[in-house]
Amino acid sequence: MTENNISASYTSLVEWFSSKEKDPKDWRIGTEHEKFIFSLDGQKPVAYEGDAGIEAILRYLSKTYDMKPIKENEKYIALKTKDGASISLEPGGQFELSGNVVKTIHHSCIETNRHLKQMLDVTAKLGLGMLGLGFHPTASRAEVNWMPKGRYRIMRDYMPKVGNLGLDMMLRTCTIQTNLDYCDEQDMRRKFKTSLALQPVATALFANSPFKDGALTSLQSNRALVWTDTDPDRCGVPTCVFEPNFGYEQWVDYVLDVPMYFIYRNGEYLNVAGKSFRRFMSSKHRDDFFGHTASMSDFEDHITTVFPDVRLKGYLEMRGADGGPWSIICALPALWVGLLYDQEALEKAEAIANKFTHQDVVNARISAAKDGLKGQLGSQSLHELASQIIEIAETGLKNRARFNKEDKDETIFLKPLRTIVDTGLTQADIVRKLFHEKWAEDIQKVFEYYKY
Repeated sequence: MTENNISASYTSLVEWFSSKEKDPKDWRIGTEHEKFIFSLDGQKPVAYEGDAGIEAILRYLSKTYDMKPIKENEKYIALKTKDGASISLEPGGQFELSGNVVKTIHHSCIETNRHLKQMLDVTAKLGLGMLGLGFHPTASRAEVNWMPKGRYRIMRDYMPKVGNLGLDMMLRTCTIQTNLDYCDEQDMRRKFKTSLALQPVATALFANSPFKDGALTSLQSNRALVWTDTDPDRCGVPTCVFEPNFGYEQWVDYVLDVPMYFIYRNGEYLNVAGKSFRRFMSSKHRDDFFGHTASMSDFEDHITTVFPDVRLKGYLEMRGADGGPWSIICALPALWVGLLYDQEALEKAEAIANKFTHQDVVNARISAAKDGLKGQLGSQSLHELASQIIEIAETGLKNRARFNKEDKDETIFLKPLRTIVDTGLTQADIVRKLFHEKWAEDIQKVFEYYKY
């Protein structure tokens, strides 16, 4: 019996998180980013099937760049690269690179550049483009094509029962994320609370989705606002992270209370949406779960369906940023590595984060989505806080002293954020001005501007 098939018990779940602790010398960085694919002729979302469809992209990448295809019901749904990265599909055909774990942001950016050059190769051949922003600017839900993944069908049916905007989250949003390690429970606690409390600052800095349904809205981030009305049971700002005794057990309790979507058996997703993982762990309730009880593999699947603004799943995943242009992708790991991977920087960031209550952060999520850097976190402006945390991140990256071949440290990747803070203009502010002053309010100009 493999480890993943071992029955899940409360103790085994807690121990699973502690087993993921890493010595600081072994801390790594993972970067993920998503982008929309559109047809150059008509700027429409791309279907899965067809000579210039999503599957055709996957097949080309697999053949040309020697990537291993991952299939479901004989359909390509993902790829594995030789260096450990993966390319996967979000529900509406958004392409995601889940980068390999690397030592420095320099390595992460090299990987990002290689991936995007490969994507430019295939999309150019197929008459397609890639779009880097947080919310699809023109397509309605009905115009976006669903990808053929079993888990997405279950989520699609469940989402409207628990929130108004869950289908928008699935079909019409893109993000940049970064994944970071922890060395012990106390380190996890400090990093989790600090990053969760400051996540609205990142949302404001990366705000890049003012368009929706072919129109300019009053929002800075339509993507961020979608997450406030997706599913209150699995999204947002978990209260437990702000409790003084927060640790692995409290996180397990939170995750067990998040309703399930599915269980995976013999290549099929079985619909158990809304049912309790706690109940699934008891052999007394097998009849509720098609005769099955929970394994560690089931728990690992379940935790991928928990969507707070920061998520612990063997590492900490920062989830508050809009997708964006090529030039800003590496700025997100730079921000969080700078804040969390150096003790001096972490202490300073933690001191700021500890000023804010759980309710402050809940309110700031909406404030950041609506007003960007002009929003508030507690009594402080997000612009002021952004300036402070970028200074701290620069300190952290300088202290790390990781240099590239040109003898430059990782602070070079913070430059786009420094420009945003110095000017007070987010990407959403910039394109809002362009829309009115240079584009004659032509929404199609968005595709020219944001195209990779």
